[in-house]
Amino acid sequence: MKHLTMEFLSDLLVGSQYDIGGHIMLIWGQVKMLLVVPFVRIFMYINLVMSIMLFTEKVYMAIVVAGNKLFGKKPEERYKWEPFEDDIELGNSVYPLVLVQVPMFNEREVYQLSIGAACGLSWPSDRIVIQVLDDSTDPLVKGMVEMECQSWKSKGVNIHYQVRDNRKGYKAGALKEGLKHEYAKQCEYVVIFDADFQPEPDFLMQTIPFLHHNAELGLVQARWKFVNSNDCLMTRMQEMSLDYHFKVEQESGSITHAFFGFNGTAGVWRMAALDEAGGWKDRTTVEDMDLAVRATLKGWKFLYIGTLMVKNELPSVLKAYRYQQHRWSCGPANLFRKMFIETMRNKRVTWWKKFYVLYSFFFVRKIVAHIVTFTLYCVVIPLTVLVPEVEIPSWGTIYIPTVITLLNAVGTPRSFYLVVFWVLFENVMSMHRTKATFIGLLETQRVNEWVVTEKQGDASKAKAAAQQRQSRFKIGNRILMLELCVGIVIFGCACYDLAYGKYHYYIYLYLQAIAFLTMGFGYIGTQVSSS
Repeated sequence: MKHLTMEFLSDLLVGSQYDIGGHIMLIWGQVKMLLVVPFVRIFMYINLVMSIMLFTEKVYMAIVVAGNKLFGKKPEERYKWEPFEDDIELGNSVYPLVLVQVPMFNEREVYQLSIGAACGLSWPSDRIVIQVLDDSTDPLVKGMVEMECQSWKSKGVNIHYQVRDNRKGYKAGALKEGLKHEYAKQCEYVVIFDADFQPEPDFLMQTIPFLHHNAELGLVQARWKFVNSNDCLMTRMQEMSLDYHFKVEQESGSITHAFFGFNGTAGVWRMAALDEAGGWKDRTTVEDMDLAVRATLKGWKFLYIGTLMVKNELPSVLKAYRYQQHRWSCGPANLFRKMFIETMRNKRVTWWKKFYVLYSFFFVRKIVAHIVTFTLYCVVIPLTVLVPEVEIPSWGTIYIPTVITLLNAVGTPRSFYLVVFWVLFENVMSMHRTKATFIGLLETQRVNEWVVTEKQGDASKAKAAAQQRQSRFKIGNRILMLELCVGIVIFGCACYDLAYGKYHYYIYLYLQAIAFLTMGFGYIGTQVSSS
């Protein structure tokens, strides 16, 4: 090191022999070798470690699910399940009292579908209570929702229309307020359906028996089925990601630890489990996951039923999707920060389950997954083009990413041919998710930002056709500067790699740059927005 420094100083003193450009290149060469190369190399190793962590987690979950498919038991074989039978003497009292909560906020397009589906559930009419929790700020929408509730009430349905003076706590606050009513306190189970969810009539008949016959179960979660997955390429990409989440992440958690994150809807809670866990809290934007973690730390078990599906809608507008993903990325990171000490101090669950909750569920899936997807594939790879002294091993750029991609893609066989688009799309979104993750970890100003995901309902295609010509003139409203800047930088790295590079990443970099630029200009999803 000392020898290199002396040579560097002596070269600088002989300034007459070199021009200014030569001096700059000499200085850059020394700075690059002394600082830039070691930094990039360390950064690469950190990302490779995170990549191995994610790879190991993905493979482990895949083995669990595959093993259960081949040799495991179905939910009704792992837990007692018997249908309710009518009793002449007891009448409908053999059926437990069930509360169905439907929270909504300015749901003009879908309120009729969700209320109608909730009122159409097969259950004795005197043993079910429908509760519509309307936080709408639009008086017109609020009036329509109330009229819809009155219409079903006139048909003999036990339905209650509830409003609040404020939106404190958002969804968690509405659900908590709804449970304070006397008729709600009498219920043994509570079912939650978001405003765009449409359960089949037999939903309660399929789920309640598990809770009724197994006292250790606190939650039964159903799978989501997407009614608008064919709306655009963005909804197809979401379908691939969410199918993997349900078919692998939720399934493996249910099998191995009887724990997974409650999805906030299409699930049934035992009221006793909800109460013992401390009820709904609005301290994060993932009140559903918060409740699930607290309940499992009290010893309650969860069951996921992959064969029971509830229809719902995916966000087809990019702006709505980005708000949703911010909430889904920021919330878990913030909850991890809040629950870490409490989980470590817990005495009611095993250390193995604590490890699973903190490491696998939170750290790897909710934090590492977002960060490494962005930093490795959108930062480190472009950096190694400019700093060729740092070489990423082929297993880090080819083998591990390929296996992870294939494991994600098999959940949606019909979209396998879209896997390249899915990879590029997820890499672009990973920047938005990474930013949200750090906001959650550091608890900055946007940590509790809550924007309700806009639903389009059956009107999405009609609106898209009506606004298609107008949208092209409103490109200024859709531009995402950060995505554009990253896209331009990656495009520049691709050009440099094509001209001077030795690793030949340019094909991938060109495709990734195009993906960033496409999203940066807002040409993703349907161009429908109420704004």
